Amino acid sequence: MGDARVDRAALESAVAELLVDYPVVVTTMVAWGDMDANGHVNNTVYFRYLEHARLQCFTEMGFMKVQAETGVGPILSWTDCRFRRALTYPDTVSIGTRIRDVQHDRFEMESVIVSHAMRHVAAQGQQRVVIYDYRQNQKASLPESIRQGIGRFEKHP
Repeated sequence: MGDARVDRAALESAVAELLVDYPVVVTTMVAWGDMDANGHVNNTVYFRYLEHARLQCFTEMGFMKVQAETGVGPILSWTDCRFRRALTYPDTVSIGTRIRDVQHDRFEMESVIVSHAMRHVAAQGQQRVVIYDYRQNQKASLPESIRQGIGRFEKHP
């Protein structure tokens, strides 16, 4: 029988390399209940993983505080996911997210879902987030404080 021990340093290095271009990373375990009748993680769960990372991004850029104070916050305009490899239990995934194409009233997010067990990207996601004034029920401009928050972890203003 082969040695079932995992070289943790090699694993962490391989996963970290796949996430190096993503300033926000969230790590979570794949749950047994995430799998469907075909024995792999259901496609809807991938979108939940992307949501996890998106909300962490919003928190880090200060959006939750701004929305509580002003009513201006993010609203998801669209999202997609390209499935590359089937995830299964047991596994751990790290979801890396970055922001691209910042405009006056929206921005786009790119994400990767990395399997620790496979040491590969399991899925790639994209999301468009529109800035919305929930009190006025209309689109709004990206608050300057949020633009600065994005700039703190992305390498552009």
